[in-house]
Amino acid sequence: MKLSLTTENTRDIFNDLAQANHNYRQDYPSDSAARQPVHTVYGGANLFKAGAPGKLGSLALNALETYAPNFVSFAKVLGLPGSERFPSTGEGYKDLQSSLHDDPIAVKKAYLDAWLAFTIYERVVNKLKAEPVEDNRIDFEDGYGNRPDEEEDGHAIQAAEEVAKGMAEKSLPPFIGIRIKSFTEECHARSARTLDLFLTHLASKTGGKLPDNFVITLPKVTIPQQVSALVRLLETIEDNTEFAKGSLKIELMIETTQSIINNKGENTVHLLVAAAKGRCRSAIFGTYDYTATCNITAVYQSHTHPAADFARHVLQVSMAGTGINIVDGATTIMPIGPHKIPKEGPGLTPLQIDENQAVVHSAWKLHFDNIMHSLKHAYYQGWDLNPGQLPIRYAAVYYFFLSSIDDASMRLNAFLRRAAQATLVGNTFDDAATGQGLLNFFLRGMACGAITEEEVLSTGITLQELRSRSFVQIVQNRAKASK
Repeated sequence: MKLSLTTENTRDIFNDLAQANHNYRQDYPSDSAARQPVHTVYGGANLFKAGAPGKLGSLALNALETYAPNFVSFAKVLGLPGSERFPSTGEGYKDLQSSLHDDPIAVKKAYLDAWLAFTIYERVVNKLKAEPVEDNRIDFEDGYGNRPDEEEDGHAIQAAEEVAKGMAEKSLPPFIGIRIKSFTEECHARSARTLDLFLTHLASKTGGKLPDNFVITLPKVTIPQQVSALVRLLETIEDNTEFAKGSLKIELMIETTQSIINNKGENTVHLLVAAAKGRCRSAIFGTYDYTATCNITAVYQSHTHPAADFARHVLQVSMAGTGINIVDGATTIMPIGPHKIPKEGPGLTPLQIDENQAVVHSAWKLHFDNIMHSLKHAYYQGWDLNPGQLPIRYAAVYYFFLSSIDDASMRLNAFLRRAAQATLVGNTFDDAATGQGLLNFFLRGMACGAITEEEVLSTGITLQELRSRSFVQIVQNRAKASK
């Protein structure tokens, strides 16, 4: 066969291409398969204690028992599929079958809907007992406010003491960190002092050890120089403490228009992350501050505003394949009834109880809808600001995974078969990113308690394959086993 392309006349072309492909892989190493928490609980630094997660779990369970004591009432509040047909007590499914006129298909669907609602409720209760908080942020910014310097100094040291205590007692959540104030001209000095006091004191108490998955959150970032300044400060702290070099990680809050597009029309997200010099673990979208910088008035600011979705999409596209997690914002309507139970006296009236329930249920439904909006946009982590929001966080996440598990299982198995066959015959299966995304669905679901190990293994994946966390490795091993 006669060819025009030879080794000599293509050498430079392919060398240039190889270098470009290498650079691309450096910039886009793929999405991380490591565990990502489903939420971050923010709370004022003045309130943080080593045993805070357990206390928050107890408060969350109490809210659930008070306002949704069984799976039926919970499902009805959230509007889960088929819940409008559930018997009011969660019992008496013979009555349900009778109301459906013994239609076998309708009865089967009703039972499946009931199973889903019951399973979600049971797993939420178990989660709140076992691991109510996945990620905790000790807040020195909006959740803390502006206080006298002496008071904030004391709280920075106190927070470090409590973190060290939590490390010793093994009572901290799997992920934890602090949020400092912004690096604007007005706040950077106070922010840096708090950072220094907390970290230096923590290092002295722990011998330079950090909690697992520790991170420093920088809010209201507008320019790369703010990120660079934080990195230089962290380098200095590492040099002057026993913390290992490069161990102090950060996350950036994308909550201004300038952090999306700068004055040159450039995508600022990449510039901000690059300024972190490899320390950036995640980027958080701040819904309400962002819509405020868009001059959207308070009454129209919402989690689902189109302006917020635009910023989410920019952030998502910017971070896709980089290994940096994206995180969504909070629901700011709290599930707190207007009437407090008096410490003494006859207690609340029936009317007051009903009013409390109406307020809590409305806030729960809003939070559930907001979380589902985030999940459908592939934002798998968000904020919670109140223990009463925790049951809803897990209910939404569990519904998302359990309602999609059959389809995801079928698609993953089909991908594995195609990829293994391609590898077996010597072809390259170049759609591994999609396969890894499907595998990540199950890894995420298992990590947060939505899906059990048994449910994952029933898809045909082995426990050893699952623990590898790598679609490519699973395919390669299956191809070898087939030879």
